[in-house]
Amino acid sequence: MAELKYISGFGNECASEDPRCPGSLPEGQNNPQVCPYNLYAEQLSGSAFTCPRSTNKRSWLYRILPSVSHKPFESIDQGHVTHNWDEVDPEPNQLRWKPFEIPKASQKKVDFVSGLHTLCGAGDIRSNNGLAIHIFLCNTSMGDRCFYNSDGDFLIVPQKGKLLIYTEFGKMLVQPNEICVIQRGMRFSIDVFEETRGYILEVYGIHFELPDLGPIGANGLASPRDFLIPVAWYEDRQVPGGYTVINKYQGKLFAAKQDVSPFNVVAWHGNYTPYKYNLENFMVINSVAFDHADPSIFTVLTAKSLHPGVAIADFVIFPPRWGVADKTFRPPYYHRNCMSEFMGLIRGHYEAKQGGFLPGGGSLHSTMTPHGPDANCFEKASKAKLAPERVADGTMAFMFESSLSLAVTKWGLKTSGCLDKDYYKCWEPLKSHFSPNSWNPTEPN
Repeated sequence: MAELKYISGFGNECASEDPRCPGSLPEGQNNPQVCPYNLYAEQLSGSAFTCPRSTNKRSWLYRILPSVSHKPFESIDQGHVTHNWDEVDPEPNQLRWKPFEIPKASQKKVDFVSGLHTLCGAGDIRSNNGLAIHIFLCNTSMGDRCFYNSDGDFLIVPQKGKLLIYTEFGKMLVQPNEICVIQRGMRFSIDVFEETRGYILEVYGIHFELPDLGPIGANGLASPRDFLIPVAWYEDRQVPGGYTVINKYQGKLFAAKQDVSPFNVVAWHGNYTPYKYNLENFMVINSVAFDHADPSIFTVLTAKSLHPGVAIADFVIFPPRWGVADKTFRPPYYHRNCMSEFMGLIRGHYEAKQGGFLPGGGSLHSTMTPHGPDANCFEKASKAKLAPERVADGTMAFMFESSLSLAVTKWGLKTSGCLDKDYYKCWEPLKSHFSPNSWNPTEPN
C-alpha cells in the first residue's frame, strides 16, 4: 500500500487538489461560471450559514459529477442499528461486556455498515440533541458501497484490524491506537484486511472540538498539529447502475443507486473535513504531589452542550504514564457520577480491573451507579510501596462520557450474548477494614 499523505492541523482552513489536475481549485472565488477542468462546484455545510465565524464549518468540493446524481433513496434492512431507546426496560446495574464476537468471513460476509450494532444511547435525532454508541464487527470491505450519516458525526475507534477509509476528501489509513472522525454528511467507504472490530461514538447535531485548557495554559493534551486531514484524491470510475449510497437519516437506513463512484472530488477547500489522530501523541497531565486530578485531564475531544462545562460527550483516554503521587491510593477511586461512563479497551489491561475487562469488550456505569476498583486491585494498591512507577504501559483504555442518561439496546442486553452477568462479583470480596480503636491505621510506606 502506497504511503498516504495528510495535511496537519485541527479545524484549519485547508485547500487541496489532486496533483493529476494542477490548478483545479478556482482562484479568487468559490463558484465560477465554469470551473477548471469543467468540474462541478458543491458546498458541504457542517453548520448554519449564519453561525459565528469561529464556529462556521463548510467546505467547497470540485467534482466530476455532483452528489445529487443518484436514483431515489429507498428504505433498507436496519440490521442492528436503532435509535429506539425504549425497546427494553432501563438497566441501572453496572454492566460489562465480554469481547464482542466478530462474524467469521468463511461463514458470512459482513462489511462496516452491515456490521454496525447500536449498544446504547440517548436523546432525539430530529432535534439534533443526543448520542449513540455503536460497535462495528466486520470481515469484508465495502466494495461498491459507501455510507453517509445525516444524523451526526462518527468518532471511530478501531480495536482490531486497520481501516482504509475512502472519503470525498481523500484517503486515510486508521489503525488500532488511532481514531478518526467522519463528520456529518461526508460519504465514505471502508476497506478491511481481516476480521475487524471497533467502537463508534455518534453525536447528533454538534461537532467534536478540542477541550479548553484553562489554567493548563496554551499547550498540553492533544495538540492541534497532530490531527491529520487527507489530501485530495479522486477516481473517475463508472459503475453503471451498480454503486450503492447508504444514508442514515433519522436513525433509519436508506439506499440509492448511482452510476459512478462518489469519490470523484478533484479538489477541495474549507474547514469541514474528516480527520485522524494517533493516541500516542497525547501529552499526559497528571498529579505530581498527592491525590488524583479528575479524569477530565485525559480528554482528547469534546462535544459541548449548551451548558458551560457540561459535555454531550467527551472522548477520554487512559494512556501509559508515570504514577508518582505520595500518600495516595493511586488507582481510580470509588465513584458515583452524574455523567454516564462507557469504557472500552483497545489493548492490554485496565489498571482497576485486570481480569474480566478485555480488549474488544466494554463496560457501562450509568448515572449515579457506583463503581470503582475490584477487590483485588484495592487490596494490592492499599499496601503498595509508593515509589514512582509506570502505569498502563502497553495498554490503552478509553471512555465515552456523557451528561445524558444512556439507555441500553436489546442487542446490548440480550441479542449480543456478550453481557457478563457475573460482573458484580468482582466487588463481593471487598471487606470492612474499619478500626474504631485505632485512628491512625498502619501505613505501608
